[in-house]
Amino acid sequence: MKKWLVIMGLLLTSGVMSAGNYEVCSPNGKVKVVVDTDKGLYWSVSYGETPVLLPSAINICLQQNLKVLSLGKVGKVVKRTVVEDAYGQLLMHTNQKWMIEVRAYDDGAAYRLISTSSKPSLVKGETAEFRFADDYQAFVPYVNDNRGGERYCYSFESYYDEQPLSAMFSDSLAITPLAVCLPGGVKAIVMDAGVENYPGMFLKRVRGEKQEVRGEKLVAEFAPYPLEQEIGGYDRLNLIPTKRADYIAKLSPGQALPWRAVVVTERDADILGCDMARRLAPECRISDTSWIRPGKVAWDWWNNCNVTGVDFLSGMNTDTYLYYIDFAAKNAIEYIIIDEGWSGKESLLEDLNADIDLPRLIVYGQEKGVGIILWSSWRNLIGNDPLSGMTVTDRVMKHYADMGIKGFKVDFFDRDDQQVIASAYQVAACAAKYHLHLDYHGLKPFGIQRAYPNVLNFEGVKGLENSKWEPRVGDGPLHNQPRYDVTAPYLRMLAGPMDYTPGAMTNAMKDNFFGNNDHPMSQGTRVHQMAMYVTFEAPLQMLADSPTKYMQNQSCTDFIARIPTTFDETVAIDGQMGEYTVIARRKGTIWYVAAMTDWTERDIDVPLHFLGAGTYRADIFADGVNALKDGTDYRHHQQQVDKESCLHIHLSSGGGWVAILTP
Repeated sequence: MKKWLVIMGLLLTSGVMSAGNYEVCSPNGKVKVVVDTDKGLYWSVSYGETPVLLPSAINICLQQNLKVLSLGKVGKVVKRTVVEDAYGQLLMHTNQKWMIEVRAYDDGAAYRLISTSSKPSLVKGETAEFRFADDYQAFVPYVNDNRGGERYCYSFESYYDEQPLSAMFSDSLAITPLAVCLPGGVKAIVMDAGVENYPGMFLKRVRGEKQEVRGEKLVAEFAPYPLEQEIGGYDRLNLIPTKRADYIAKLSPGQALPWRAVVVTERDADILGCDMARRLAPECRISDTSWIRPGKVAWDWWNNCNVTGVDFLSGMNTDTYLYYIDFAAKNAIEYIIIDEGWSGKESLLEDLNADIDLPRLIVYGQEKGVGIILWSSWRNLIGNDPLSGMTVTDRVMKHYADMGIKGFKVDFFDRDDQQVIASAYQVAACAAKYHLHLDYHGLKPFGIQRAYPNVLNFEGVKGLENSKWEPRVGDGPLHNQPRYDVTAPYLRMLAGPMDYTPGAMTNAMKDNFFGNNDHPMSQGTRVHQMAMYVTFEAPLQMLADSPTKYMQNQSCTDFIARIPTTFDETVAIDGQMGEYTVIARRKGTIWYVAAMTDWTERDIDVPLHFLGAGTYRADIFADGVNALKDGTDYRHHQQQVDKESCLHIHLSSGGGWVAILTP
């Protein structure tokens, strides 16, 4: 049970700045939120002396019993400090049966709207603004590559355009989290959290009203509710809405809307350990989680099933997956994935690939201690099955759970309107009933991972797969992937786990990199890839390259296999968004430390003050002296360290550094 310390009763003078103005501060006093109710409802946020958000509008437009309603006027206000979760809180009640909950944390602020009505309604629109005091530089992840040309159908995979707010494309949507660089090195990151039975939040830049004499404003946009849809998109794997309603959501009585949040910090590295998304997510709904087993996965798709030195033809067939299981068992890897191609195009129960003996593989995996996860498109996993009287989700999951399958990688959601968000919860609940793990692709995390921790990972990231089709422009690749690799941990990873699928064993510098679908490589060094296993949060973590490549580089594979996929503690040591990361994570008594950089070489000091007493054996992989010429070059060595040690490390261009510290 949460402990509440009531600081202020109803509408007392404490916290009231002037008529209609209320303020609440974070426990350390740095973050202050002011809510102005004089002329509508506006919130503003400051961090010390730095304005984070200027007054930004909050509202909602409803249709209920043919009436159009908004939030209404604020009446009762309660101010509290929550001790256990460490935030200041305002609870504001309106005369139209709404409550506005505002929180001020030490590292940011958030609000959400909660209906107190006993009647359902339609949400015609929601106003959520984020107004900044000046034309600040921003990291903007734009929506692009829309599925079927539909505005709100997208995989949530974006590189970051680094540009002033005023230069944002006014006709384009951006996804969240989105970062704004404030004066004095302060970062403000806009995001939503705790999304359930409601669409996710896009952002767009709009010109301010005439009275807004300065600043730049971002406003929320939401996908309207889908009324009609058809099969389409990439390889007909999507459900593309062809008609949308004039409302964004069907609201249940007493429903809470998602949180609108801004994370604020003056030290970029602190973002690496920020758990704002988890704090604002729904509570866990699985009573017994003991069966949930995070782990690493040997993956087939990225490496195109390219195994060599064998006496069978490699591909999507039984012999290949027996080989993957053997590899996983020898290297303490918990799972393999059988990706797209094992099932029919239109069914997960019919027209199965005759070259794959799934029952045999399941039994062999059980003998070896290796579980099997199957790929599925979202559209083939939903709907009703009139013959059985069950939902397709229930029938499919029961069938494969009974066989011994351990989970599904559900792909090509590529939407986050209310229908898809509700479906993601339904699929997760059904999977939990049958003790199945899930990896969601075409979605970014939105809070479901706390409600249903069997959802172990999410894509929604420009991961390693993009190297397969990356074009060259001039003297190098079109996109700066190493820079993305040290930007995503501050932004995309703030929302939750990310299925980047690291582990390339063919590693190239800018001058010798090229995209190759069948024999892919990565940008940056070998140790840059290895450092991802510590840096990136991924309870279900892939080994993307082929078993053959890993066996040819067994010392690297042995090291990767020792790194867990969940941790007990995280220490953000150093870093700068878009430039480099240095992070330490603890599992039990063992520490795992990693650093990564963009294409810039760096020398960094890594203090080990977080270690316990006594000495530790540091097993270290570092960029080799010739990594600038050959990205696969590395140095592997050991040394003794303790909490007084400070390691001086060199990161090559596109480089990395990683260590396991054992007492």
